[in-house]
Amino acid sequence: MPRKALVAVIVIAIVIIGLAITQPWLYFVNHEVNEAFPSLSDAQREAVSAMPEAEKQALIDMAKENRDMAAQTAMAQIGADNVVPADEQAMPPDMPAEPEALVTGSFIDIDPIHGAEGSAKVYALPNGSRVLRFEDFRSKNGPDLHVYLSTEAPTSTFAGLGANEVHLGPLKGNVGNQNYEIPAEVDLSQYRSVVIYCVPFRVVFSTAEFA
Repeated sequence: MPRKALVAVIVIAIVIIGLAITQPWLYFVNHEVNEAFPSLSDAQREAVSAMPEAEKQALIDMAKENRDMAAQTAMAQIGADNVVPADEQAMPPDMPAEPEALVTGSFIDIDPIHGAEGSAKVYALPNGSRVLRFEDFRSKNGPDLHVYLSTEAPTSTFAGLGANEVHLGPLKGNVGNQNYEIPAEVDLSQYRSVVIYCVPFRVVFSTAEFA
């Protein structure tokens, strides 16, 4: 084979190999993905698809880091609200006729899928005990939510509870007024907020900072 022809063949081969490796045409082709949400049934995936775009995208982003947490959070949020029974939403029976709130705060949204609204107030009872009361309360639902007093006022999902947190019990419902007894030994001056906290995944759902 003539030298020039051989050089041409080699050049063409190099170009073909280069194109095969880099595949430049892919930059001009859309590759659409519609991946099913992990660990959900078809009906549950449809419910997630119907969620507001910001919430849906937040769940998808969460799934990239922790598929189980995203799946459980999605199932909780597309499920029915857990409403506190009407007879449990009233003030405690020994509450003063005109109770005076010791401290109060308002719940906030952390991100599109972690948030709550309403107020958190601490009241003193005639017998000397104290109660934390949620009023006009509604929270995004999630797996195994609990109520804590915190020395911090966390405003991000994985901020944590700070040191010496006080556990007041499982969240009674994601909707409705509700009361939580505060242990007598707790020095409220050391605590800045009440936190709705997802225990299994160590995630902050909302915070109400005390004023």
